[in-house]
Amino acid sequence: MLTKRILNRPASSTSTEPVAHPTITQRVTAADAGLLLLRLTFGLLMAAHGSQKLFGFFGGDGLTATGEGFAALGYRPGKLFAVIGGLSELLGGLGLALGLLTPLAAAALIGVMINAMVTVTGAHGLWQTDGGVEYNVCIAVVALAVAAIGPGRLAVDRFFRWGSGGWKPAAFALGLGGVAAAITLSL
Repeated sequence: MLTKRILNRPASSTSTEPVAHPTITQRVTAADAGLLLLRLTFGLLMAAHGSQKLFGFFGGDGLTATGEGFAALGYRPGKLFAVIGGLSELLGGLGLALGLLTPLAAAALIGVMINAMVTVTGAHGLWQTDGGVEYNVCIAVVALAVAAIGPGRLAVDRFFRWGSGGWKPAAFALGLGGVAAAITLSL
């Protein structure tokens, strides 16, 4: 049995005949390339930042020193929370870079940034030069924006429902990140 599918029909055509040679035009747009550039740069930098905490890569302190720093901030046990924070940055960053499970990756980064704002930078005002929340807000907003816009066509998520972004993936990312931060801060 031969089945014909009409993939592309001219809009002005009044004929009911299928197009003889259907075409699929899915070129990479500047928006697709821009989202890929944003995701790769932002995601890989966040993954590297998590690697600093977990493994001491890229001049980082490593898990033991990071755990001591977390304990000094009131997280007990400090090493466990350092692992959670480091993995959230590493996996959230890699997820955004690949465009894989984008709303979940965004939620991981949003949750870590909320914790950083509450425990470290919030008391210092807005500007990074004074130790303020500027940097953390930027990271959280970029992660949320990627969840809302969607990762683009050059992403693994393009095959899934959440791959096109929208209000629901953005709400999921913000809600889960906020709930995870609240739970962490309450412990």
